[in-house]
Amino acid sequence: MITPEKLSTAQRETAIHELTAHGWQIVEGRDAITKRYVFADFNEAFGWMTRVAMIAEHMNHHPEWSNVYKTVDVTLSTHDVAGLSALDVALATKMDRLAG
Repeated sequence: MITPEKLSTAQRETAIHELTAHGWQIVEGRDAITKRYVFADFNEAFGWMTRVAMIAEHMNHHPEWSNVYKTVDVTLSTHDVAGLSALDVALATKMDRLAG
């Protein structure tokens, strides 16, 4: 398994620029990103979470998230590097694609 590395300043700026264009926000006081997904109903939200869970498990990179009815709040950060890594950017991008 490859050990993730914290994004460089240039990589972070590029990633944040791209991710914020898709609704991601920087978590205040932490090197992390967050986004709220709202689906049509609980079934759609939970189905999305299930698909993301399988991807996250394959990546060995797991989100911090919570679900209330049709809303899923997600926070991504790589604990091994105490900040954002390419894993966070990749998982955020996959989440957005699955959410349509």
